Amino acid sequence: MQFSANLGFLWADRSLPAAIRAAKRAGFDAVECHWPYDVANEDVIAALSETGLEMVALNTRPGDVAAGDFGLAALPGRGPQARAAIDEAVEYGAAINARHVHVMAGKATGAEAAQVFAENLRYACARAARHDITILIEPINPDDAPGYFLTRTDQAVALIRAVGAGNLKLMFDCYHVQRTEGDVAGRLKTLLPWIGHIQFAAVPDRGPPDHGEVDYRSVFTLLRDVGYDRPLGAEYRPAGDTGASLAWLDWAKGI
Repeated sequence: MQFSANLGFLWADRSLPAAIRAAKRAGFDAVECHWPYDVANEDVIAALSETGLEMVALNTRPGDVAAGDFGLAALPGRGPQARAAIDEAVEYGAAINARHVHVMAGKATGAEAAQVFAENLRYACARAARHDITILIEPINPDDAPGYFLTRTDQAVALIRAVGAGNLKLMFDCYHVQRTEGDVAGRLKTLLPWIGHIQFAAVPDRGPPDHGEVDYRSVFTLLRDVGYDRPLGAEYRPAGDTGASLAWLDWAKGI
């Protein structure tokens, strides 16, 4: 199996280029990040080139976090900001040759929010298609992000169907799915045609995948058996030093 280090959580105490280099030394096959925009893309490109790692994904900016924002794309009345965030993410992603951009929905409810999100996703997909980038949407559990618009995989698939763009996919985060819906293995099997990227962490503490409710040896074996050959995103919170949390990586890469 191949694994991607999510540098929003792993080596978060280092600069993004330094974290990319640390991920390479630790044995990861790829990297992903949250919001790289304060780092010159030339510095990220240099680190990726030096290590030979690809950047799997990055997120659109969340907006004004201090004011309660956690994404913009489903918020009525915030269209110009949402599209500016999409433009920025696609342009940055294209510059560093990222495979995916996760468009964050934000905290909203109702039919108008669904319509706004769909319109902004059509815009994002059109922009991303010029650079062979896939747009991702991610259901996030309501305990971690109260009020977030997108919470369930069936809601995400319905939205993907409604938008109708070939480069719009589901980001299946095993941690969030287990917290909200359960049956991670069963849902992976069912949803595989819709999935663009998979992330994981222990449930319920969001630690490394060597404990908790989800048996990740079984999950990774399932994905191997169905022929999933893309890097799986390690998006967990280390209790301390990232390097000390990586005992799982040896057995996981051997599956």
